[in-house]
Amino acid sequence: MRSQATEVELNTANLQLEGFIMAVAALSDMLVAKGVVTHQELSAALGQAERAVEQDDEHDLSDSNRAATLFPIRVLLLANEASQRGKKFAFSDYAELVGRLT
Repeated sequence: MRSQATEVELNTANLQLEGFIMAVAALSDMLVAKGVVTHQELSAALGQAERAVEQDDEHDLSDSNRAATLFPIRVLLLANEASQRGKKFAFSDYAELVGRLT
């Protein structure tokens, strides 16, 4: 059984991850707006990261650990797609979409 302190730490870590992912999405938008990269280039880079995790046989990840590793990449892919269409969503919307798509 987990202690309350452990649950609080997990929740804090989750919130930190959410904040970090949304910060990276905002930075990605800024880089596109400044013409440093395109949405297509971001999508290609994130797709490459996604494939690398999916094809990684060296680390013997369980399915749930692999899904956890892929989660932030997939959120960023969705955020990039939304931004390309001129839309932005909350982290919870992206998380729900990732859940439905995987």
